[in-house]
Amino acid sequence: MTLRDDGRDSATMLRPFQIDADVPGAAPGRVLVRAGKTAVLCTASVADDVPPWLQGQGKGWVTAEYNMLPGSTHPRKRRERGGKVDGRTSEIQRLIGRSLRAVVDLAQLGERMITVDCDVLEADGGTRTASITGGFIALAAALEAIPDLDLTETTPLVDSVAAISAGIVDDTVLLDLDYSEDVRAAVDMNIVMTGGGQFVEVQGSGEEATFSGQQLTALLEVARHGIAELTSRQTEFLGTVWPPPRSAGT
Repeated sequence: MTLRDDGRDSATMLRPFQIDADVPGAAPGRVLVRAGKTAVLCTASVADDVPPWLQGQGKGWVTAEYNMLPGSTHPRKRRERGGKVDGRTSEIQRLIGRSLRAVVDLAQLGERMITVDCDVLEADGGTRTASITGGFIALAAALEAIPDLDLTETTPLVDSVAAISAGIVDDTVLLDLDYSEDVRAAVDMNIVMTGGGQFVEVQGSGEEATFSGQQLTALLEVARHGIAELTSRQTEFLGTVWPPPRSAGT
């Protein structure tokens, strides 16, 4: 008998994680990432300007936008029009932007802005964490495409970044929740870490429940190992685009 709803036989096993760079588009950085049934198209575009409040300061900016396409959920999700986004969307794209900027030396980037767009094609839990993990890959690829940025000499990337969910479902600590597990979770967390093992952000709460310090430690530990595995996948995919970071387990 399997332990997980999607057939995984371990509480600490990631869903199958796939990275596909063979996707159409004009953005210099673009990948389709899949975590189980969740699929997110991540693209990174480069502009040779910065927001007005950064002009003349000699450094760049990295920002993100997040969107769930109408067909990504059932029932259909209505489009957000007129530049207006709901609270959840705004919170997620701010999280993605913060996570990516945490590993970028904005002075090394120069006065240019990179916008990472994360469009959810199919949602089965973990869309924000997949967006961060895939968004970093798209960002790194976009940097490689900037003609006057010699990555053999220096790189604006000071580390990698990836994210994963963890939670407590039926009194069991689980890694990388799918939707069916997420809606039943007594405790749900999203953890963002660098490849070097530093925390960028930890979002966690109990749903009509509390959790102990011991459970918190267990959640962070399974997340650490999950992010180490995702970091390895990023490194393998990107190759020499950026210096490989230290293991997330160190």
